[in-house]
Amino acid sequence: MIDLTALLQPDIGQDAREILCLAADEFDAWLLDQPKALRSIISAAQFKARSGEMVILPRDTSDWSVVAGAPEADDVWGLAAIAARLPAGTYRLSGWDAAQGVLGWLLAHDRFDAYKSKADPIDHRVLITSSPALIDETIALAEATIKVRALVNTPAADMGPEALETEVRALAKQQNAEIRVTHGDALEIGFPMIHAVGKAAARSHAPRLIELTWGNPSHPRVAIVGKGVCFDSGGLDIKPSSGMRLMKKDMGGAAHAIALAGLIMKRRLPVQLHLLIPAVENAIAGNAFRPGDILKSRQGMTVEVDNTDAEGRLVLADALTKADEDGAELIIDFATLTGAARVALGPDLPAMFSNDDDLAHQLLAAGQEVGDPCWQMPLWSGYSDMLKSDIADTMNSSESGFGGAVTAALFLQKFVRNDLKWAHFDTFSWRPSAKPGRPKGGEALGLRATFKALQTIYTA
Repeated sequence: MIDLTALLQPDIGQDAREILCLAADEFDAWLLDQPKALRSIISAAQFKARSGEMVILPRDTSDWSVVAGAPEADDVWGLAAIAARLPAGTYRLSGWDAAQGVLGWLLAHDRFDAYKSKADPIDHRVLITSSPALIDETIALAEATIKVRALVNTPAADMGPEALETEVRALAKQQNAEIRVTHGDALEIGFPMIHAVGKAAARSHAPRLIELTWGNPSHPRVAIVGKGVCFDSGGLDIKPSSGMRLMKKDMGGAAHAIALAGLIMKRRLPVQLHLLIPAVENAIAGNAFRPGDILKSRQGMTVEVDNTDAEGRLVLADALTKADEDGAELIIDFATLTGAARVALGPDLPAMFSNDDDLAHQLLAAGQEVGDPCWQMPLWSGYSDMLKSDIADTMNSSESGFGGAVTAALFLQKFVRNDLKWAHFDTFSWRPSAKPGRPKGGEALGLRATFKALQTIYTA
């Protein structure tokens, strides 16, 4: 990972080139004070001080400075667009100093080049006058975002269940947390649906439930659950090749959960954290679970398998049950769960479901504040009948296909007590095309919103 601390530093008078950030409503008055020659350059560049715009102006015969449009308070990406177009060097922001925009500047440096023979780094250091604590948090948020992207971008051959375990073990060692892993056939009794989904994988990719705990036991217990399907063939309901191509990203929920857990621990939120990652590969072999099989969950509910490609909700259900058993007062899960959520909301907006209106409002407000929006979808009980089974307590998916994101969330809700606060993110974890600060590939969607909401809830 790139050294972000070298790219974002407090301004203590170091040598640097100035970037003057102008709000659009300040532009006309500022322009009138400029010499005629500079006004001509600005006019030719069609610069109007909109977010993401910049113009390079001469200061004398041998030097130059930058004038840029100041981003709005919740605009993360305006400075990212500027950083991508500047020569390498050290820059000082003047006229604007919100760390949130600097987050975009840092993320403009993200390159997933682990598999390239030649890296293509850029080096734009920026100086700001924010407090050291705010600078540290901005760097932590950027590192967490890059962590999600890197985990999702890594091919499934190198990011199987054992690699996710390695990631969590490294995090536990770094933060002095405890870790427990239930592995392979040991899952069959305690976590039977995780075992059923993952048992057909090669021994090197054997299923497991990875758990990390951290924090003072007297603090409120918060569980973060992430779907860790490291590759999804669809199982015996096999996906077409076009649907399988990006299934290395089906562990995107786990990537979000791991990164969020890291943020919680690094920023020392006053909670007792319980991270749970059900990590599996949904593979095809003679012992793969079948359409029509009936699985018994950890909770005791029986589940008729309508579709082996609706496997993520099965592994999540056992993990949610464990989080509930261990006394969580709040559970948040992340999962690349349904194509229906993408059809409804597109690639940029994660669908968020919650059984608690206050929690939902806090997540929505936090997302708006930090420029990481999510969209609340309904836990519409009227669709519960779509999950009815003639021979078991429930089916894992609806035969109709209607309201697929809603019925998936309703299935998960069956494994969460009504009086337990719970939110579920159905996130894409992928960006199909590049934007400033956001390369094509793995993406964190809902991560910063959730961390901000947890900060508000537990440090207010």
